[in-house]
Amino acid sequence: MFLNRFLSQTLLCSSSTDTRPFPDYSPKKPTIRDSEFAHQITSTIKLRRFEPLPRILKPYESKFQSNHLIWVLMKIKNDYGLVLDFFEWACLRRDPTLEVRSIVVQIAVASKDLKMARWLILDFWRKPNLDVSLSFTHFVEQLLYTYKDWGSDPNVFDVFFQVLVEVEMLDEAMKFFDKILNYGVVISVDSWNLYLSRLPDSLHGCWKAMKVFIELPQVGVCWNTASYNILIHLFCQLGKIKDAHLLLLQMEFRGCIPDVVSYSTIINGYCHIGELQKVLRLIREMQIKQLNPNPCTYNSIIHLLCKMGKVVEAERILREMINEGIYPDFVVFSTLIDGLCKRGNLSAAYMLFHEMQRWRIMPDLLTYTSLICGFCQIGNMIEADKIFHEMCGRGLEPDEVTCTALIDGYCKVGKMKDAFLLHNQMVQVGLVPNVVTYTALADGLCKSGELDTANELLHEMCGKGLQLNIITYNAMVNGLCKAGNIVEATKLMEDMEVVGLNPDTFTYTTLMDAYCKAGDMSKAQELLQRMLDRGLQPTIVTFNVLMNGFCMFGMLEESERLLKWMLDKGIMPNAITYNSLMKQYCIRNNMCATTAVYKGMCAQGVLPDSNTYNILIKGHSKARNMKEAWFLHKEMVGKGFSLTPSSYNAMIKGYLKRKKFLEASELFDEMRRQGLIVDKEIYDLFLDIKL
Repeated sequence: MFLNRFLSQTLLCSSSTDTRPFPDYSPKKPTIRDSEFAHQITSTIKLRRFEPLPRILKPYESKFQSNHLIWVLMKIKNDYGLVLDFFEWACLRRDPTLEVRSIVVQIAVASKDLKMARWLILDFWRKPNLDVSLSFTHFVEQLLYTYKDWGSDPNVFDVFFQVLVEVEMLDEAMKFFDKILNYGVVISVDSWNLYLSRLPDSLHGCWKAMKVFIELPQVGVCWNTASYNILIHLFCQLGKIKDAHLLLLQMEFRGCIPDVVSYSTIINGYCHIGELQKVLRLIREMQIKQLNPNPCTYNSIIHLLCKMGKVVEAERILREMINEGIYPDFVVFSTLIDGLCKRGNLSAAYMLFHEMQRWRIMPDLLTYTSLICGFCQIGNMIEADKIFHEMCGRGLEPDEVTCTALIDGYCKVGKMKDAFLLHNQMVQVGLVPNVVTYTALADGLCKSGELDTANELLHEMCGKGLQLNIITYNAMVNGLCKAGNIVEATKLMEDMEVVGLNPDTFTYTTLMDAYCKAGDMSKAQELLQRMLDRGLQPTIVTFNVLMNGFCMFGMLEESERLLKWMLDKGIMPNAITYNSLMKQYCIRNNMCATTAVYKGMCAQGVLPDSNTYNILIKGHSKARNMKEAWFLHKEMVGKGFSLTPSSYNAMIKGYLKRKKFLEASELFDEMRRQGLIVDKEIYDLFLDIKL
């Protein structure tokens, strides 16, 4: 690791153990006339100190020189207020020399006015056209020269060092430290912390920080927790989280107790690289040491959990945060809202959106865009429009991302007129549609069967200098396949390779689906083999496409072989995979095989979905296995699933054929209460019973 490599090197401090005395101050001696002149000014400003200096010193202006300023200061240096007033008056007449400036800095520090001392030094470095190297040398010389007689407060060196760091003169700050070390002065740890915090987040900055960190204790600098925290932060910024963690472990050994900032910084680092287990271990360490997480800790964990799709856990952390009396900020709410939207949990995201405003935290463009994207993804354009108009009503201007999300939503639900209207409005207000915008429009046109218009749009896109990407091509391939034009879709896939874009898993899966629906299973299997040969990893969707194709055309042996192959290869089927197979067995009235598939599904830990239950209930009802149908119905309702109208009809028919009129009647009434359509055959059967 970086830290170990550095610590293994021998670093020697360049300073000497011998110290030299500060020079004596020996200003130019005044003549008798100059001495009298300085005395007159001193007497005047002391006796008439409550009168404006410009007025009482007007008689002396014409003869006043820089040396007079020093001589007067020597007489009034113990009256700090008068020193400042007189210095200000003198500066309005002529720019003070470095000697004078250094004197006033020394007096300010001795008077505990570090703010004024800092301003005086900073004011000098702000001067235009300075020769930095020469000015630095002269200023340091004057500071050392005036130290002994004008203040003798070592804080002056801290202030000077801090200003050098603040104006980014880091090399000069280090030279200054080396210089004053010869006089036995050591810069304070707080000043060095400022220096460490200003080092660049680069490998060079990290090496420099470590060099300082290891050398300075040899000359009396005692690092504190804040020092370690700065270095830990620097390591984390460079992605060297393990080195940062090692430094945390060394802190206590070296006499520094890690605080909540130490832990939070490393937790944030591990969150960025997705190391949840290490984060949890650090949280446990904090609890043992009775360190309460701060907002930064919670923010990092919530962000990581959302990134991992664990939004339920992230929301639980939010509640814990509030219970601990830590108020969530804008970042926490926005991160969690975005995570919930991406997982499709829009109701929870919307509740959090309103809760955020109850905390008087106003959502910004990103928050609104997350909600708009979420509603667009599930096709709820009414809510998406509502959020969009609310956002605009609050004075927030939509950007390309917001508009593109809304355009994509319109395209997904077939509202192409609205999509193009928003596209035109984008252009009118100066927003530039990007490749994602055009891809969404092209995809919508393809799904609407308007392939020629989609082609024209893509030519327009290329004319604007935008490059078609894999998503654009996939949208076109998908559109052609949906239109039944597999030949053109295949040709387009070949064109992709010509322009240097390799078809991806989505491209192959789309074409395989088209071939499966056309009944050409051999072509679909060829595509799967070509896909595997190119090193592409099929998704569960790819296998489900094949499974559905086999089942659709009654190729149950091939379906069973595919399922076995998936399990042998460690590819976990999902409910959709099993549903295709069970549906086909139900159609063939083979409920034994259906039940075997269902048991195999449960044995693999795959949870049945709503479709699974409806397939099984219809199958068992058709076979008059009404006990099994009743049990499955009860189980699915307990899990929050609902029967489809066709499942209701199948169960009612099954009960009627079993002459279980009461059960059939209860289901019939339940179906009507829910506003579901009952088959005419069912109505006729009930009429016959009543007659």
